[in-house]
Amino acid sequence: MDEFKIDGQKISYHIRELSGWLKGEMVWPIYVEIAPSGGCNQRCVFCAFDYLGYKARFIDTDSLKGALKQMAKGGVKSVMFAGEGEPLLHKDIAEIVLCAKKSGLDAAMTTNGTLLSEAVAGRIIPHLDWLRISLDAASARTYARLHRCKEDVFRGVLENLRQAVRIKRKNNYSCSLGAQLLLLEENYRQARELAGILKDIGLDYLVLKPYSQHPKSKNRLGNRKNYADYQDIGDKLLKLSDNNFKVILRVKAVRKLEQARGYQNCLALPFWAYISSQGDVCACSSFLGDKRYIYGNIHKDSFRDICEGKRRKDIIAYFAQKFDAGDCRKNCRMDEVNRYLWELKHPGPHINFI
Repeated sequence: MDEFKIDGQKISYHIRELSGWLKGEMVWPIYVEIAPSGGCNQRCVFCAFDYLGYKARFIDTDSLKGALKQMAKGGVKSVMFAGEGEPLLHKDIAEIVLCAKKSGLDAAMTTNGTLLSEAVAGRIIPHLDWLRISLDAASARTYARLHRCKEDVFRGVLENLRQAVRIKRKNNYSCSLGAQLLLLEENYRQARELAGILKDIGLDYLVLKPYSQHPKSKNRLGNRKNYADYQDIGDKLLKLSDNNFKVILRVKAVRKLEQARGYQNCLALPFWAYISSQGDVCACSSFLGDKRYIYGNIHKDSFRDICEGKRRKDIIAYFAQKFDAGDCRKNCRMDEVNRYLWELKHPGPHINFI
């Protein structure tokens, strides 16, 4: 059971923001994804952001902390540290996470886990709602091939996870600790073994997610195995779930790869934003580096001015009215949200027969 709704949407819980949007009001984002670092210490074969060049740049700490405080005051409810690089490369990441939580924001992080030392874990886990590791193999050899690194890195990540679990349990922290496996031809046979390893370590869940090609990515994995063939593996994996460990197979995401989109335009942009490692506040992570879709920059302007500015309003209107969503990446971050919003705007017949 996907109790975290990773394979669904949670916008329907935010009635006040939805009501304002339906009335035509300019609403603040509910969720903001932030890239503290542009660089990465791995070169994964499936990386969506390889076209950005893994530049070793880091968002200014003071500017970001100021933006986080403004977000909380303006109505943003959550932030997730991930983005085009590895967030733990930022030297002040623990300080930034603490600032987010103290400001009243829910905070989360996606990381490759290589830098999640005992000291780092001890500083960030108390202030995170969830922490997810990209872990795409059950063997050092396959991991090294997919993440393009040395084999001993895999063993180091597993040890980091063990330490994180010990820290969580010792202090009774509420942070959910999970991992994600991107299903590929090279690793899908190891999914069950990985689930067993993570269950023994004490993680809370493992997510299995289908691969989709980013339009701009230089990595081209070619034709992938039909995901329908993975169903038997998913059925076996689900049997490993219990009260303490969940296997979450993103069935909706798998099915949608073969389906037409249920919406024509992107309506989700009012409810989320992306802050790049340069400080740019972007409309969408699918268009990083495209100046046409940048609202502003937190190094130059306040987040409030950016959020309430005319440029953001105009860009959101363009995506909602003119942009053809058929050109977007399959299973983008806001896909489920867009499906829900499109149905609200374009209801079918007999809706009053509830």
